[in-house]
Amino acid sequence: MKPLLAPDIEAYAQHHSQPESPIRRALREATEQTREDAVMVVGPLEGAFLQMVTQLVGARRVLEIGTYTGYSALCFAEALPEDGTVITCEIDEEVAAMARRYFAQSPAGRKIDIRLGPALETMRALTGPFDVIFIDADKTNYLNYYRHALHLLSPHGVILIDNVLWSGEVLKQPPPDERTAAIQELNRTVASDPRVTAVLVTIRDGLLVVRRKP
Repeated sequence: MKPLLAPDIEAYAQHHSQPESPIRRALREATEQTREDAVMVVGPLEGAFLQMVTQLVGARRVLEIGTYTGYSALCFAEALPEDGTVITCEIDEEVAAMARRYFAQSPAGRKIDIRLGPALETMRALTGPFDVIFIDADKTNYLNYYRHALHLLSPHGVILIDNVLWSGEVLKQPPPDERTAAIQELNRTVASDPRVTAVLVTIRDGLLVVRRKP
């Protein structure tokens, strides 16, 4: 992922936003030290945004598509009330195991339920509604995740979709690869969907915020 914002500007924004908890900082640093794909962690600034949306919606149930090492799931869990729940879907047992280790160290970790297996299968078996649905998994399935998410979303809920600027690759025509084409198709579909309103926020790698129309 190529940075779309000057590092000093992002650092300034992060410094003037809600700080990350000690356990999330420890998880982020451990991920950066042990994994070559650590850029996939949403990081403190986007994490603060996820928490703000969770609180503004008054969420009690969150569905996450793509756990990775668990940073964003902890963001949601920390922002939920005591009876809140995060169901997070992951296909990679190795990163799920790392996530569990850090969930166990956090009081908020007990709110998180990891579901291993293909996320579409998990979604088909779930019963809504969910107040926040965060999509941050394999890009070729983004449109499928979005369509299923709409069926699971509460009337006042929000769908958040990560990496929708894809390091600026979405500007290229024709798209350079299948993943870029899938993200372009998702962005076009959401923008023209008469059932929803959306805004593409230029935070980190692009975050699409989607709500149902009243």
